[in-house]
Amino acid sequence: MQLNAIFPTRDIGNDPAKIRDWAQAAEDLGFAYIEVPDHVFGAAARGDWVPTYNELDPFHETFVMLGFLAGVTKRIGLSSGVLISPQRQTGLIAKQAAEVDVLCGGRLRLGIGVGWNHVEYEALGTEWKTRGARQAEQIEVLRRLWSGEVVDFIGRFHRLEKVTVVPPPVQRPIPIWLGGVSEGAIKRTARLADGWMPIIAPDQAEPKLALLRAEMKAHGRDAAKFGLEAWLRMQEPDPQRWGAAAEAWRKLGANYVMLYPMFRTPKLEEQVDLLRKFKAVAGA
Repeated sequence: MQLNAIFPTRDIGNDPAKIRDWAQAAEDLGFAYIEVPDHVFGAAARGDWVPTYNELDPFHETFVMLGFLAGVTKRIGLSSGVLISPQRQTGLIAKQAAEVDVLCGGRLRLGIGVGWNHVEYEALGTEWKTRGARQAEQIEVLRRLWSGEVVDFIGRFHRLEKVTVVPPPVQRPIPIWLGGVSEGAIKRTARLADGWMPIIAPDQAEPKLALLRAEMKAHGRDAAKFGLEAWLRMQEPDPQRWGAAAEAWRKLGANYVMLYPMFRTPKLEEQVDLLRKFKAVAGA
């Protein structure tokens, strides 16, 4: 089981040198991937709706940051974690992901989800209610656009006639992993994705994993070629809890685990120290 590092987008600040130093520290410590989260807009609370992240939480733009990280690292994998794909144009995702994959020499993984923030969908002029169906079609379109060939496609949400993405990515196709723990998300993952990256406690995971495996079997998928990454959402800086959760996921068959802290680490030294502590308690 390998360890991944969430990019500390809310705390890293805007100094490119600090971003570089954090990324190179993650690489030097042997982490498998850096994962960059995605929010285009911050959103203020309204009525009885309170967002997980509000209008004051800073989020660096996912693909721009991945392109920067491609230039300051050499070996570590790069991933979106997760990109809310249905609120973005599919062709633009294909183009941006292909470019990042070129710049990093084939180290990109595209992690996508459908999100929780309907306000952001509305602000981007995209449809909230059809996000799952749109994502499923996006996956097919992305893989076709990454083929390097001329693409024709007519679907429910897309109409492409003799178009290409040039330059194409190094990987054909770029791996696509899905987040989400709803029944619909798990079924979509089992049918279409290269891996699953859920945020769920290990003691609640077994029925979700059973559904995933049953759906994969029903679709003739090879479980040996499918990846599993657990996100360890933690409210407090408690390394003992991190280690216990990582070990539980190891027993459940996870290929990767990633500490997903909800607490804040405002200084670069604290952010790097967090990586060291996580490796100490969770590293194989």
